[in-house]
Amino acid sequence: MVASPVSLAALLFLLTAAAGTCAADKGGFPLKMKLERGVPGRAPMEALKARDRARHQRMLQGSAPAPAGVVDFPVEGSANPYTVGLYFTRVQLGNPPKEFYVQIDTGSDILWVTCNPCNGCPTTSGLNMKLESFEPDKSSSSSTISCSDQRCSSAIQTGEANCSGSSNSACGYSFQYGDGSATSGYYVSDTLYLDTIAENGQTLNSSATIVFGCSNSQSGDLTKSDRAVDGIFGFGQHSLSVISQLSSAGVAPKVFSHCLIGSDSGGGILVLGEIVEPGIVYTPLVQSQPHYNLNLESIAVNGQTLNIDSSVFSTSNTQGTIVDSGTTLAYLADQAYDTFVNAITSSASSSSVKSFVAKGNQCFVSSSSLNDSFPQVALNFMGGVSMILNPQNYLIQQGSVGNDLIWCIGWQKNAGQGTTILGDLVLKDKIFVYDLANQRIGWVNYDCSQSVNVTTTSGKNEHLNAGQLDVNSSPSDKYSKLLLSSIAAFVGHFLVAMALLC
Repeated sequence: MVASPVSLAALLFLLTAAAGTCAADKGGFPLKMKLERGVPGRAPMEALKARDRARHQRMLQGSAPAPAGVVDFPVEGSANPYTVGLYFTRVQLGNPPKEFYVQIDTGSDILWVTCNPCNGCPTTSGLNMKLESFEPDKSSSSSTISCSDQRCSSAIQTGEANCSGSSNSACGYSFQYGDGSATSGYYVSDTLYLDTIAENGQTLNSSATIVFGCSNSQSGDLTKSDRAVDGIFGFGQHSLSVISQLSSAGVAPKVFSHCLIGSDSGGGILVLGEIVEPGIVYTPLVQSQPHYNLNLESIAVNGQTLNIDSSVFSTSNTQGTIVDSGTTLAYLADQAYDTFVNAITSSASSSSVKSFVAKGNQCFVSSSSLNDSFPQVALNFMGGVSMILNPQNYLIQQGSVGNDLIWCIGWQKNAGQGTTILGDLVLKDKIFVYDLANQRIGWVNYDCSQSVNVTTTSGKNEHLNAGQLDVNSSPSDKYSKLLLSSIAAFVGHFLVAMALLC
């Protein structure tokens, strides 16, 4: 892979500075490294694929069981429903490893990818990616999970698996998502390759054996090609989720974090580890729920608490507030929706905003900036903490009239339902920490194109020496962002060697 002149100059400066520091100070220096995601817009795709193939060979020759450390995943996609409308990452599975694009979904539990053969599975994608399928018989490390396997028995108890044949039959699954789409298949065990940041700052090519789904049937929106990916990466808490499997094996901490860039260029940060930045506030998770449910207590618009009975937000089998990165927009409980929309409309600047209704949606024509024209919204949660929403977290641009922009409320009424779902429209431009060890979720508004500090120990203020992850997004190449692992690894090895020599 070819780095830009600026990147090479920065690396040369870093290496020179390191060597100079070593010569000047035999006491050594603190190790610090940035991981950068991005790729020059002119890099040929074949060159990138060749680089990845070479990297895969190194992984096969030198991969080892993953040590406990921060696991870093690349993030692509965006929250804009008119361009992408989802965030996804890449995972490498099998031996030899094969790469798959999978949607990041905190609203489900299982990692699954399309297998061959598959009924109803899309073969092309409008997201400028080549779709792949997993073939268990072509992976030397793959094995099918049988109904007699203890992992299958446990999954049956939680509704994550089903068995209808003999004990030697494959352990099956069938999932239906909130949009009506569905997938079914069977479980396999195979190798997942990881980019792990060890405590000495090195990025290690490591691996772990996990159980994941092999989809041989899809229906509903999953069959559509416009935004098709290879599968879904569920980040739920159940025993067969990847985060649960890796933490149980001591490979990763029982905490993960994301920071999703809200601009159209998209991208972001996704780590198995705890992002530690000033201002993060936490609220407890509601216990014994299948999703990440939070205790929403009230909503304030422009500093004024809305007149909504708090019982509307209480959690039960039919209502509650869910954090779900697999949902593009946001959905508000039926009984709260009209009050919320009316408050936004009343608080909008009368001098620069004209309101109107289009196809049942409340819309606005605005001649000035969003923050000057529209109010902030505060979602108030248990523990006295608030999630501050800027106008970009509840409005979606729909077009323009001359020099004025048309904005519509992006929150939808969950008609006849008591469930509130906080999707990507709300989650973007914020750090979110899912501290499963302490059963809490934290957040803070943040520029997700900036670096973050990460620790492997949830609840403790211990930073990795190389705990800064940096994301670079390029609008001209927003679907081809790849990790510059070879450059980062070289710098990491060089710095460690220099430190030892010093």
